[in-house]
Amino acid sequence: MIDLMTHIVFEPVQDVLPPVMTIYDPACGSGGMLTEAQNFIKDPEGGIRATGDVYLFGKEINDETYAICKSDMMIKGNDPENIKNGSTLSSDEFAGKHFDFMLSNPPYGKSWSSEVKNIKDGKDVIDPRFRIQLPDYWGTIEEADAIPRTSDGQLLFLMEMVNKMKPLRFSPLGSRIASVHNGSSLFTGDAGSGESNIRRYIIENDWLEAIIQLPNNLFYNTGITTYIWLLSNNKPAHRKGKVQIIDAGQLYRKLRKNLGNKNCEFSPEDIREIVRVYREMEAVEKKVADATGEDEGIASKIFDNSDFGYYKVTIERPKRLKAQFSAARIETLRFDRGLREPMQWAWSEWGEDLYTSLGQHAKAIADWCEKQELNLNAKQTKALTSPDTWQKGLGLLQTANLLMERIGQDEYNDFNAFAALVDMELKAMSLKLGASEKNAILNAVSWYDAAAEKVIRGTVKLTGEKLTDLLLLLGCTEEQLPDYGYYPTAKRGEYLQYETEADLRDTENVPLKDNIYHYFLKEVRPHVSEAWINMEAVKIGYEISFNKYFYRHKPLRDIELVTEEILQLERESDGLIHDILNLG
Repeated sequence: MIDLMTHIVFEPVQDVLPPVMTIYDPACGSGGMLTEAQNFIKDPEGGIRATGDVYLFGKEINDETYAICKSDMMIKGNDPENIKNGSTLSSDEFAGKHFDFMLSNPPYGKSWSSEVKNIKDGKDVIDPRFRIQLPDYWGTIEEADAIPRTSDGQLLFLMEMVNKMKPLRFSPLGSRIASVHNGSSLFTGDAGSGESNIRRYIIENDWLEAIIQLPNNLFYNTGITTYIWLLSNNKPAHRKGKVQIIDAGQLYRKLRKNLGNKNCEFSPEDIREIVRVYREMEAVEKKVADATGEDEGIASKIFDNSDFGYYKVTIERPKRLKAQFSAARIETLRFDRGLREPMQWAWSEWGEDLYTSLGQHAKAIADWCEKQELNLNAKQTKALTSPDTWQKGLGLLQTANLLMERIGQDEYNDFNAFAALVDMELKAMSLKLGASEKNAILNAVSWYDAAAEKVIRGTVKLTGEKLTDLLLLLGCTEEQLPDYGYYPTAKRGEYLQYETEADLRDTENVPLKDNIYHYFLKEVRPHVSEAWINMEAVKIGYEISFNKYFYRHKPLRDIELVTEEILQLERESDGLIHDILNLG
C-alpha cells in the first residue's frame, strides 16, 4: 500500500520536483511512511533519483511509537526535531507551515471526544484549521460546520493536511496529498453535516484528483475495505473539474501465509497498472472472469465534480387540525411539557397539597427522579420543585376551564375558526395571554386529522417589485407560486401560507445537475398533491458511492442448473433428501 502511495504521489510530478522537498505525516507512527517516501524519491537505482534535499515532518500521539520514530530519524540522518509528540487534532505544532507532499494513514473509527474542547467552544469552532466557508443554495457565503461526529475523526486529519497545502503563489507545484480512509469518509453524514461539508469543501475547491479502492485484507490489523484519497491544489488542465474513481479491489496477489488480517498484497505489476490508469486518466470497464463469473482486474470511471453533489430539498405539507375542549385534554396543562412525567407522578401522590406544601415533598420528588433515572439537569430539577412552575400550570388550566365553559365542548373541523373564537373569548374576559401560553392551550385541545381544514399561518402581500424579486429568487412564474407555498386568495396580490405539519415533512435528494422544480413535479406532485417546496431549507450535500458506480448485476442462476445440483446432492446423500421430503 505504501509502495502504491509513493508511486502515485511522486511519479506524476517527477520531472518538476522542487530542489528542496518537505514531506509530512500527521499520524506518522514509527515513521515508516515518511522514510519509505524519502527512499522512493532518493533511491539511486529508482525511477526518480532526486538529488535535492528531503526534510521529513510528522506527529505521533503514542509516546513509545514517537520515541521509535525519532530514533529512526536520527539513525537515517534526518532531523528528529521535526517529529512532534502529541495529538494532531488538539494542537497545531506546525501552524503556519506548508509542505510539498503529505502521506498518511490516519486512525479511522476512533473517538476524538476527549479532544473536542480544543477544537470547539460550544458551537463555535476555535481551531482555524477546521473553520470553512461555503455558499448556501442562494450563493451567500457563510460559516459551515466542518466537524465530523466525535466517534470518528479521520476526516479531521485530512483537513489538517488540506490546511498545510502550499499556496500556488508560494510554490508553482503546490502540494500533493495521499491519505488512506475507510468507507465512512465517502458517504457518512447527511447534507449540511460536518462530514458532508468537508467532502463538499474539498471537491468544490477542485482539490480531489482521485479515490482508489484497495483490496480487502490488505492491512495487518483490519480486513475492511479502504481507500486512498489523492488530493492536489495544482491539478493539470485535463483533470480540472474532474474526479477519477478507481476500483482496484480485485487487483492483488495472495500471500503464501496470512499475516494477521493481511492475506494479499499488490504485485509490482499491479502497482504499475494502477499508476498507468491514473496517469492516463483512463476509463476502464470492469472485467468478468469467464470461468467464475466474478469481477477481476481494475476498473475506472471519470466524473464531473458536481456528479457527487445533491440538493437536500424539504417537502412540506399543510397542518390539518381538529379541536375540542374536554376536561381530559386540558388537564395536561397542569404539567410543564418538559417535566410531565415527574409532575404527573407527584400529582398522583399528593394532589392539591403540592400548591401549598411543595417544599415538604421536594426531596421525595428528587429521589423518585433519581430512582427512575430521568437524568434531569440542574435547571430542570430546580423548576420541578419551584412553586412558580406549578402555579403557571394551574393558571393555564383555570384559563382553559373558563374558555371551555364559554365555548363548550363541540368538535371543530376548522382550527382557524376555533382559534379565532378563543381569541374573541379571551378578549371578552379581558384575559391577556402570552403567545406561548395561548399556544399551550391550543395545542392541548387540538390534534391532526387528514379530513380537517388546513391551518392558515397568515397572508402576505406580493405586488410590484416585491413580487418580481420573489419570482426571480425562486426562478418561477406567478402561476407556480403554490408549488413554493404561496396560495393566491380572491384578493389581488394576496397569498395564503399554511402551517406545516412536522410529522409529514419529507426530504428529497436531488442531483446538483437536476432542476429542483422539475424533480418535484415528476417525483413528488403525482403522489402528494398538496405538497410544496421549502426553498429556505435547501441544503447541499456530497457523497461518493463506489457500490453505485461499479455495481454489476449478477443474474440468478438458471433453474435447471440449480435443480441438477440439488439432484446431484441427493445422489451423494444416498437418498437422504428424498426421504426428508417424503417423495416416496
